[in-house]
Amino acid sequence: MESSEFEKSKIFIIVGLDHYVDNGVFMKTILKRPTGNVSAVFIDRGEQITENLSRFDHFIQIIEGKAEVQIDDHSFSLISGESIIIPAHSKNTIRANERFKMISTIIKSGYE
Repeated sequence: MESSEFEKSKIFIIVGLDHYVDNGVFMKTILKRPTGNVSAVFIDRGEQITENLSRFDHFIQIIEGKAEVQIDDHSFSLISGESIIIPAHSKNTIRANERFKMISTIIKSGYE
């Protein structure tokens, strides 16, 4: 059974992980705190993460594949190595036209 977080003071390689789920989305927590969290996210082709309204800033970095990110009325195509910050209080959708992995960081402080 996997722990909810990666082990501290141990080297790990996110790019090497293969946690894709057919026709689904898999999230693995890297670090979780009251002020935010960091996750590895694996999204299969044709799947998406839809959020009506982001309450906090959300940083994503594509580490494998390609993602389409919709922020309010703007669409962005991101490839491996590219990142974007989804601003707090914006509508967003992240979809996979092909399988991709990303690091997702949500910062919950500063909005009290």
